[in-house]
Amino acid sequence: MFRFASPIFLYLLILIPVLTAIYVLIQYGMKQKMKKFGDTELLRYLMPDVSPVRRHVKFALMMLALGLISVVLARPQYGTRNEEVKRSGIEIAIAVDVSNSMLCQDVSPSRLEKSKMIVSKLVEMFDEDKVGLVAFAGSAITLLPMTSDYVSAKMFLDQLNPETISIQGTNVAEAITRATAGFSKKNNVGRALILITDAEDNEAGAIEAAKHAKEAGIQIFVLSVGTAQGGPIQMYDGTFKKDLSGNVVTTKLNEQIGKDIAQAGGGMYIHVDQTNMAQAILEQEIGKMQKEDISASMYSAYDEQFVAVALLLFFVLVAELCIMERKNHLFKKIKLFS
Repeated sequence: MFRFASPIFLYLLILIPVLTAIYVLIQYGMKQKMKKFGDTELLRYLMPDVSPVRRHVKFALMMLALGLISVVLARPQYGTRNEEVKRSGIEIAIAVDVSNSMLCQDVSPSRLEKSKMIVSKLVEMFDEDKVGLVAFAGSAITLLPMTSDYVSAKMFLDQLNPETISIQGTNVAEAITRATAGFSKKNNVGRALILITDAEDNEAGAIEAAKHAKEAGIQIFVLSVGTAQGGPIQMYDGTFKKDLSGNVVTTKLNEQIGKDIAQAGGGMYIHVDQTNMAQAILEQEIGKMQKEDISASMYSAYDEQFVAVALLLFFVLVAELCIMERKNHLFKKIKLFS
């Protein structure tokens, strides 16, 4: 496949017909002025060293050079070139609770938004690591498999809301199981699962899932978001969530289940409050993990072809410099031009 990396420079080609038109007008004007001096054949005889053909050839070579310069700047590319990219880092799965209770604003701006802010800053810290994203409530889904595409990770992260999962609840066990399945089978690679939840209404099986993850070499870092005092759940329409009796629902952080999961998963429990302390602790712990070659991905790139065009441009410029408008007496017996 052929393409130009910077096609905007091809607009320089417009100059060629413009300059050519100007050149033709100038030459016509000069010819009319020459006629005022006398017969053109006589003038040519009196000025044998002057060659109008040489002037035309030099101009044509200059226009050709201008065209080649525009092509070089546009960087012609053809075909594909496979390159192997090795990354040295760790694998990190991030499971974010998107249940309705995460809309509680006992942590500003809300539990969910605070969680997204922490993850976003964490992703910005990544260099050659791989990241995956899982959302969960009453069930869990993989939004982004393990990847080094941090732009996509932040894009999916920004779109997280309670409507991401239709089934309400807090199924931490399924979130851990789904996130664990997303890791590679490669040994000697640091693996971390960052579980962000308020752990309210947690369903059974989370401790067992955490133990299985630990056996697979995965450390679980539990970020508990919220306060023990809790608060009401303000929905996106501004109303507060109510129970069947019409009472405003109050959600409270379940710290103990978070600590139990972190202990079973061989990781760390971190409480998220209004400060940035949780962010700093998490970044510090992630930085300690073992980094190994975690991928050898192949990608295709277009092969640059401008070198050949630049070489042709060089010869054109040399030819233009070697051709003089007046005949060289050293080569007067060689008649390339009239």
